[in-house]
Amino acid sequence: MSAATSTPKNAANATGTLERRRVPVRRRLQRGSAPWLLLAPGLVTLAILLLWPLVRVLNLSVQDYRLRNLIRGDSNYTGLTNYREILSDPFLWGTVLPNTVGFAVVCVVLTMVVGIVVALFLNTLGTWWRSICTTAIMVAWAVPAITGTYVFVWLFDPLNGLVASTLDQLGIMEAGSWNWFANRWAFYAIATANVVYHGFPFIAVTVLAGLGTVPKELYEAASLDGAGPLSRFRSVTIPGIRPILAVCIILSTIWDFKVFTQIYLMPGGNGTNRDVMNLGVWSYSESFAQGLYGRGSAIAVLLTLLLLVISVIYMRSLMKEDEL
Repeated sequence: MSAATSTPKNAANATGTLERRRVPVRRRLQRGSAPWLLLAPGLVTLAILLLWPLVRVLNLSVQDYRLRNLIRGDSNYTGLTNYREILSDPFLWGTVLPNTVGFAVVCVVLTMVVGIVVALFLNTLGTWWRSICTTAIMVAWAVPAITGTYVFVWLFDPLNGLVASTLDQLGIMEAGSWNWFANRWAFYAIATANVVYHGFPFIAVTVLAGLGTVPKELYEAASLDGAGPLSRFRSVTIPGIRPILAVCIILSTIWDFKVFTQIYLMPGGNGTNRDVMNLGVWSYSESFAQGLYGRGSAIAVLLTLLLLVISVIYMRSLMKEDEL
């Protein structure tokens, strides 16, 4: 009798133990799925707005897709022909790539330098003046790229621009005697000033926020050790805001490599002056001016791969520095 009665009890205990074990597993699954459920709307939106266009561009890049294919709705797959033609084109290596890379590198360096200097200056101000100055520089960042580009086009207009009129009044150069936008170097100097002017406020405000996280005790200790301003900046400030600087550099690199509006809207930048083309304008010109959608898509894919390679290399270098 005791053995007979103990068996149901043992079975009941075992069943209860299994039920108790299932509850934590169910709770863990619920907790693990909750973040994904919260992220689901954003992930679906990104998939629709970014992933599908990217797949479409990749699909077009392996086709000889022209206006006739767009009208008829058919496809003409040619494999990697577009990539071979682009990579073997001397125009890419002699003009487009140097314009893209050189312009982006100069813009990133100048934007970071100006942004950091402005952030250090704002950090020395009181709360009231800091708020006023921050609001003032953010106006430049809030101005649309189209509006800002037309402002710079007016400033450097060869005949009636502010720069030409000022130089004419000073007797340095007669107005209308030289076209700033016809020269490759002058064209990109104006574009660089435009990009840096609109990009440094974001860097300045971001770095300013990072400066507030650096403990003041570190500066005091460095001062007691006899470190000067430059030494404190190099040994305390830079290590303290390095993660923020990394994000700013990566974002600036991505933005400056794919600059389109500031180039396209300037005189000659829409493709009429091939000496000032970059990858973004070349892709647009091949696609919509020439009707070679497959070739233009291949150029866009190469630009994306270039940005990915640069970002990965930079992130790996930062990770190696942290390990050291």
